[in-house]
Amino acid sequence: MTGTKKKPLQVYLRKDQLEALRVVAERRGESIAALVRDGVDMLLDGLPPNEDPLLDIVGLYDSGVNDLAEKHDEYLVGMIREESSREP
Repeated sequence: MTGTKKKPLQVYLRKDQLEALRVVAERRGESIAALVRDGVDMLLDGLPPNEDPLLDIVGLYDSGVNDLAEKHDEYLVGMIREESSREP
């Protein structure tokens, strides 16, 4: 996700892991940090659906709208129109 704000994280790697990452990073012209982020993305993309941490947010909030799942496009269009009408 280019442009997404990043947070620092300290990670301890074995010597062989770090050396291999340095070689790959140099060959690809990328930073080690970029390779690690790519690796994390690959791990998360490969998670089975029941292990996806994003599923934990499902049901946390109640919109108060009973048909939101079926009519989300209509509600979204309405919100966009409402915001557009307020712009100068």
